[in-house]
Amino acid sequence: LKETVSGVNNLFGSLRLLNADLKIADKSLEPFTAAGADLVTQAIQKKEQMLKKVRELHEVNPMLGHRGVRLGITFPEIYRMQISAILEATADCQRVGIDVRPEIMVPQVITVEELQQIKTHVDEIQSRLEKDQKVKLNFKFGTMIEAVRACLQAEDLATVAEFFSFGTNDLTQATFSFSREDAENKFLPFYIMKGVLKDNPFEVLDSRAMGKLMRMAVQDGRRTNPNLKVGICGEHGGHPESILFCHSIGLNYVSCSGPRVPIARLAAAHAKLGESKYSSN
Repeated sequence: LKETVSGVNNLFGSLRLLNADLKIADKSLEPFTAAGADLVTQAIQKKEQMLKKVRELHEVNPMLGHRGVRLGITFPEIYRMQISAILEATADCQRVGIDVRPEIMVPQVITVEELQQIKTHVDEIQSRLEKDQKVKLNFKFGTMIEAVRACLQAEDLATVAEFFSFGTNDLTQATFSFSREDAENKFLPFYIMKGVLKDNPFEVLDSRAMGKLMRMAVQDGRRTNPNLKVGICGEHGGHPESILFCHSIGLNYVSCSGPRVPIARLAAAHAKLGESKYSSN
């Protein structure tokens, strides 16, 4: 309606005092309905394509499926958008004198080739931003260690990654072959009650088995890069005994939820003051 009124006003302005005969619609609606049918067909086709894509993305076991870096490689636009956002925000802060040092961390990595592909995007975006915005971006590029294979490939991963961060929740699931939700809601309490397991491995880091993988990854990674920074993120980062073990294998930091920070700080201080009981293991 607004467009029609505007058109008529323009016409009246042009004619001024001249009379104007305005013929109202007498055209058949057939051309419009035909076009409408085409639009409906196109809309249905788009919806069908979307539904097909949704069905293709459905997974039987999402925890071990199309997620993390695998998603970033098959749909690179997702990671490129996130990397661009991080680095553009970094550039904005640096231009106004705010010192920020982000660390871009790639999840679910199992091979150095995955890291290399993502690093290509990072390098390209970094080069473009530094050239366009006349800044030198200050950031690090690294990987999460959440899969058993990643622990065993740490020496290679450290050729590309500047830091490691153990995702101990997922690594526990991978090591024990437990789904946390299923285990805690079904058999894990029974296992603990019957003495099959001493502790809930999602709350207390399993130093006997998973700890060996972590120790190996730290040693192998630093064999390649002696300055490699290594830490953990996950619930274990706020558990005192787990923090003690992390200190014993040479981790630089632990990350945990806000409410656990005071406990984590105290445990880290105790670990620093005394030699870890795990140091000889």
